[in-house]
Amino acid sequence: MSYQQLKLSAPKSVLSWANHDLGPAETQMAKNVASLPFVYKHVALMPDVHLGKGALVGSVVATKDAVIPAAVGVDIGCGMGAMQTPFTADQLDSKVLKQIRLDIEATIPVGFNQNDEADKSVYNWQRWQDFKHLHTGVQHLEKKALRQMGSLGGGNHFIEVCVDSDDQVWLMLHSGSRNIGNMLAQNHIRTAKELAKLAEMKLPDLDLAYFVAGTSEFAAYWRDLQWAQDYARYNREVMMARFKRIVEKHLAGGKPTKPVLSVNCHHNYAEQEMHYGEQVYVTRKGAVRARQEDYGIIPGSMGAKSYIVKGKGNLESYCSCSHGAGRTMSRTKAKKHFTLDDLIEQTQGVECRKDKGILDEIPGAYKPIEEVMANQSDLVEVVATLKQVVCVKG
Repeated sequence: MSYQQLKLSAPKSVLSWANHDLGPAETQMAKNVASLPFVYKHVALMPDVHLGKGALVGSVVATKDAVIPAAVGVDIGCGMGAMQTPFTADQLDSKVLKQIRLDIEATIPVGFNQNDEADKSVYNWQRWQDFKHLHTGVQHLEKKALRQMGSLGGGNHFIEVCVDSDDQVWLMLHSGSRNIGNMLAQNHIRTAKELAKLAEMKLPDLDLAYFVAGTSEFAAYWRDLQWAQDYARYNREVMMARFKRIVEKHLAGGKPTKPVLSVNCHHNYAEQEMHYGEQVYVTRKGAVRARQEDYGIIPGSMGAKSYIVKGKGNLESYCSCSHGAGRTMSRTKAKKHFTLDDLIEQTQGVECRKDKGILDEIPGAYKPIEEVMANQSDLVEVVATLKQVVCVKG
């Protein structure tokens, strides 16, 4: 599928890869972003697009000389890691799968939890020396940031053992910059809103308050944003290393193995990039970079397929693709709509928790991932199709 141009009375156009009509609130959100004077060319909406805060989740917003902190969001650098291992599906019986899940739950903290002590690899991370330059509002959080490095977080974050269509075993996880990224984002979003009020800016939504390039506020946000994105990427590396050791313990007698392929990509972040011959700021809010030859990860829900993809470098999408299936139902609505029996039925064949604590993550609360993939055949090609056999939720 290629995009359709939405009929909105806004200065900039909105190109959508979704095959569904946006609801009134979603349409207004798209229009609000497209009306901002510094938006470049057009706004791109991915197939999994749905309501967010300020900007739609599943949107790619290119801007000239400005950036919107709430459009990046509070889980700065949230993204995916995946690794193809040399192991095969015939090594995974139900007993091994259960033991792997229990070991993951014992080794990698989830939810609000943190490590009792930071790993040596965490202390060796080069960016700790820059912590003292971050926003004053987070300076008391260095110890917590150290201990949360290598932890999963909650919500839709997960760790999975998957098998591809060739019976190869993959490791996959979804996480971001933890509490430190959240706190950095909240401090800067608050500053942006205060500045907007002081300047009496006429914004369609206060969550679209922005920083202008060349100001000290912009420089401070950009510095902290890049740090948090690096933290998120390294957080996934630390967890993946632990995860790999757990799987090697059960499938290789503890011997280290060499990955066949490793991928680590953000899907909530902003970077400077060249598009249409100009350098712009690109915010991907629930979208993955998909330049030619870029590897990306597009997960389904916890009972559905996931995809390792390679980008096609589609210019109109700002070289982007979707970041997942996208919710069709809020967490609150999912808990009211589905039962524990529904969860058990929809996660058949997956070694995972099957209790009310994860009911809001039931597959039925998400769009069908196959549909999402069909809508972006001009954005990515599929390299591997995965199905999870173990799932640990945050």
